[in-house]
Amino acid sequence: IEDRVNDCFERSMNGTALPPGDPRMADIVAYMTWLTETTPQVPTAQEAAIAKLKLTEAPDLAAGHTAYTQKCASCHGEEGQGRHAPDGKVLFPPLWGQRSFNVGAGLARQQTAAGFIKHNMPLGQGMSLTDAEAWNITGYMESQQRPDFASKDKDWPKGGKPEDARY
Repeated sequence: IEDRVNDCFERSMNGTALPPGDPRMADIVAYMTWLTETTPQVPTAQEAAIAKLKLTEAPDLAAGHTAYTQKCASCHGEEGQGRHAPDGKVLFPPLWGQRSFNVGAGLARQQTAAGFIKHNMPLGQGMSLTDAEAWNITGYMESQQRPDFASKDKDWPKGGKPEDARY
């Protein structure tokens, strides 16, 4: 579990892995253990997985920009920079730019991000977007700059690179 937590730190949070023996990791693992002991029903990994969305046509970036502006920008900002409280706390995460997740994150993949957006966005209105809207918004979002992932050369050492991987 420690490897998975560090993977999220490095990819999805574009941060730094915790070193072995770090007490913060012990706290995170203890919290996750507590959640599994107190949550009435824990979904299986398959049930908890993000349902991917795959359309055969390329995303329409212009339509994606329009839909993003109409349905996403009020929370994530016109330039995808996210929204922050006066104390700097993240209210809505950045979707691109230097403070966003990096190219190695799951949400940097078209099918994964489109599935997440379709099922969860706009906030509190999941499943309100059409497949095409989710696909196009994702294409627009994925066409923007985001941080690189330094260890990407270690991904898929035995092949099997997903078709929607950015690198």
